[in-house]
Amino acid sequence: MLISIVYDSGYGHTARLAEAASEGVRRHPGAEEKLICVREDSSPWDVLEASDAIIFGSPTYNGMFSARLKQFFEDATKPVWNELKWRNKIAAGFTNSGAHSGDKLNALVSMALIAAQHGMIWVGLDLKPGNSSSTGSSKDLNRLGSWLGAMAQANVDEEPELAPPASDLRTTAYLGERVAQIAARLKTTQA
Repeated sequence: MLISIVYDSGYGHTARLAEAASEGVRRHPGAEEKLICVREDSSPWDVLEASDAIIFGSPTYNGMFSARLKQFFEDATKPVWNELKWRNKIAAGFTNSGAHSGDKLNALVSMALIAAQHGMIWVGLDLKPGNSSSTGSSKDLNRLGSWLGAMAQANVDEEPELAPPASDLRTTAYLGERVAQIAARLKTTQA
């Protein structure tokens, strides 16, 4: 089972999230992952077409995913969309910004909408919000309280080695593992 992680990263923080998602995918027996950075790689369509799931990741800039990921969606995926080659593939997403909110939800909604236009099946988090009670902490999974996908916050003055915090990386790894589990379940029912 192959799961591709297509992402953009402006300063390295979102790349760490992509690596965390990759780690989560590998936790599922029989799952392989392929990291595809839209800044570096030309889109390997054969790999994406062979993928059972695609996880999208981007920093959130001005309430939206990055221009490079947008270009990937708008220009590069047109031939895939015309033939609905991604129909019934599992999709998910993660995003990061400097602000705790940063309008990250809009970036995830936009990713989910594009996945829906491709006929993909979106998978979100099945976690209650962390850090939402007097006994909670910023070390909780899903500390930013998202269900649509993994959200992370990285202080803009910290290097990627220090931010985003471990809880956000663990949440993104959890999402990667969840995507692998759902993709495996779907693959079994289609066999």
